[in-house]
Amino acid sequence: MSSIVAPMLQLKAAEVVYPNGVVGLKPTTLAFERRAFTVLLGLSGAGKSTLLRSVNHLVAPTSGSVVVKGLETLEETENLRKHRRQTAMIFQQHQLIGRYTCLQNVLVGRVGQYSMWRTLLPFAEVDRRLALDCLDRVGLLSRALQRVDHLSGGQQQRVGIARAIAQQPNLILADEPVASLDPETAHRVLGMLHQITKQDEIPTIVSLHQVDLAKAFADRIIGLNDGEVVFDGPPGALGAAALDKIYERKTPVEAEAYTAEAAD
Repeated sequence: MSSIVAPMLQLKAAEVVYPNGVVGLKPTTLAFERRAFTVLLGLSGAGKSTLLRSVNHLVAPTSGSVVVKGLETLEETENLRKHRRQTAMIFQQHQLIGRYTCLQNVLVGRVGQYSMWRTLLPFAEVDRRLALDCLDRVGLLSRALQRVDHLSGGQQQRVGIARAIAQQPNLILADEPVASLDPETAHRVLGMLHQITKQDEIPTIVSLHQVDLAKAFADRIIGLNDGEVVFDGPPGALGAAALDKIYERKTPVEAEAYTAEAAD
């Protein structure tokens, strides 16, 4: 008799209503499995970031719940802290400290692994070696001692990826990580994130608005429109009808962009 393996992460009728009354996410039930590279697809304001940030309660659900395997509930402070320590975030604007070197920024990813008093001491050699290895994996070992504000946007986002994997997370959340990059750099950076997370078997949820990138890298695509999930399936199932549901409130410029991407 086979045993049922619980998903590593679940949203159960999770809804987010902001204080001004705007519904950021309608009641949503989803399950996320290990090792999957999931892309949240949709226009700005569709609910991608709200869904993503609800996963680690940066935006707490107004109703419903987020269930993490091994933790009873995120409503308990210690469980939430543990979940956040095990969850790495990659942001659109990098969230790096400009005057710090690449190595110092990556070491920031290790802070959450220690108690408050321990963070007052210098990082251990084992942490430095781990941080340097992470920079090597994103092709920036030679720039370890260079200030990040001297790097290009693509290089800065690669530092952000190195910082995330230095955290040794159980889950990576990436909120529009390539939105500010040119198409060639965006493809290269997202490909690097995809390769590393597959090698390390880290489940990853990425919000994007580029259809071509979603089709190129996702194992699963979740399309959102107006705070509601309107598509959930593999890239091969993302046809014209699904795209119409995701982008039905598109402007003419957005329509032209997504039609061109879908045709590629």
